[in-house]
Amino acid sequence: MPDKTNQNLSTMYKDWFLDYASYVILERAIPDINDGFKPVQKRILHSMREMHDGRYHKVANIIGNTMQYHPHGDAAIGDALVSLGQKDLLIDTQGNWGDVRTGDKSAAPRYIEARLSDFALAVLFNKHITRWKKSYDGRKDEPISLPVRFPLVLSQGVEGIAVGLSTKVLPHNFNELIKASIAILNEKSFKILPDFQTGGMIDVSQYNNGKRGGRVRIRSHIDIVDKVTLRIKSIPYSITTVNLIDSIIKANESGKIKIKHIEDNTAEDVEIIISLVKGTSPNVTIDALYAFTNCEVSVSPNCCIIVDNKPEFISVNELLNISTKKTVHLLKKDLEYNLLTLDKQWHKLTLEKIFIENKIYREIEDCETWDSIINVISSRIEPFKQDLKLEVSNEDISSLTEIKIKRITKYDSLKQNEKLFSIENEIDEIKNNIKYITKYSIRYFEYLLKKFGKEKDRKTEITSFDSISVRRVAVADQKLFINKEGFIGTSLKDGDYVCKCSKLDNVIVILRDGTLIVTKVEDKKYIGRN
Repeated sequence: MPDKTNQNLSTMYKDWFLDYASYVILERAIPDINDGFKPVQKRILHSMREMHDGRYHKVANIIGNTMQYHPHGDAAIGDALVSLGQKDLLIDTQGNWGDVRTGDKSAAPRYIEARLSDFALAVLFNKHITRWKKSYDGRKDEPISLPVRFPLVLSQGVEGIAVGLSTKVLPHNFNELIKASIAILNEKSFKILPDFQTGGMIDVSQYNNGKRGGRVRIRSHIDIVDKVTLRIKSIPYSITTVNLIDSIIKANESGKIKIKHIEDNTAEDVEIIISLVKGTSPNVTIDALYAFTNCEVSVSPNCCIIVDNKPEFISVNELLNISTKKTVHLLKKDLEYNLLTLDKQWHKLTLEKIFIENKIYREIEDCETWDSIINVISSRIEPFKQDLKLEVSNEDISSLTEIKIKRITKYDSLKQNEKLFSIENEIDEIKNNIKYITKYSIRYFEYLLKKFGKEKDRKTEITSFDSISVRRVAVADQKLFINKEGFIGTSLKDGDYVCKCSKLDNVIVILRDGTLIVTKVEDKKYIGRN
């Protein structure tokens, strides 16, 4: 083996950096295709399932319990938990959890409470089909991935920055995702588009299915209340009312727009009132707000996800296809587990029926050793083995010896047959569902849509925007002058007045010799005497 003490420093740095980059990509920043969660989110939800008793738990207690699985401190866990809670899907919240619209932070973890939502309990967990691994200190078992039976990463959206790459999957509408999954299973075409909690309007003409290189433009809804008043009713994704108002104030101070006063009345709904200077056109001001402020933002999606322990850049359509197939696979595994459970139950009841109805229990009364008891029961059951679904084990035979006399004396053959018949019907139904797993999966998605799809209508209006010329909407608050020395500009005191303009305008100058000069408006610029 090579002597590690003589390793080249640059080689060591390269190895360590690659290890660190891989760790950040796989363990912190980029979600996994299997469940759509980053590790901290997965551990929070597993911890909450562990604690779940139907009541609310203090967030501080949830954070403490999650620290058994996540070795990155309470602040990271708390921030991730609040972010999950604010998305209003997997976690029922109680108390002040902040506001994504205004940017207000949540109260301290000791004051707020949470529990898993009914939806989370329905789609996230099944310990029988979950793969497990040891936690970082080897004391507990934690899931490698949760058996998520829904395209969560597309519903909630995700953003993360790793070493050398990043991901930005925009959130999509809950009901539209379910309908698209049903379309996939029916082998029909589908289209999914972003939808944001904060509402607004979105132009998806360049969305590019969420792949790298695409972009969406998102705008606030702005109403004209009267000639001197505008009302902003929604804010773009990733922008808060504070960011928005700051951008409007800066645009006003720099002379790009003209407003008299701005007031934030946001409560249950977003409402920002803008008072205009008399004589200012409301329509031109709205265009200027889109051009110069955060009333319009451009967002570039970048759908990057971990597939087989490697980051891959795919489209949201591919991601939904993979997620839907994964759901079908998990539903089948769930059915197969239930089938095995029912087979075992039927096997046990049938053995009891054979043991009691054939009075085998009487034949072991004279047996003096345990081995002779086992042998007698085994030999008497032998003729019935062909009617059984499973092999008869020593454990099965042992369990027959534990049947109490009271149960034998009160044995009702008719009731036992009814139980067996009921189980056989369930088994037939499960086998039929496995055989037609696609139809079963469609019914599953339809159930989710019916039970959890209420009040999850689209909030973001899909439309198309015209590009706004910033020069056209900029306020002409400057005066352009020219003087005999060959200078033009807005700060000349001895020149001749030309016209009103804005700092964003261009000036066209034609010299006597036919030369054409195009230049920006400046305080003072020499262009020539002629």
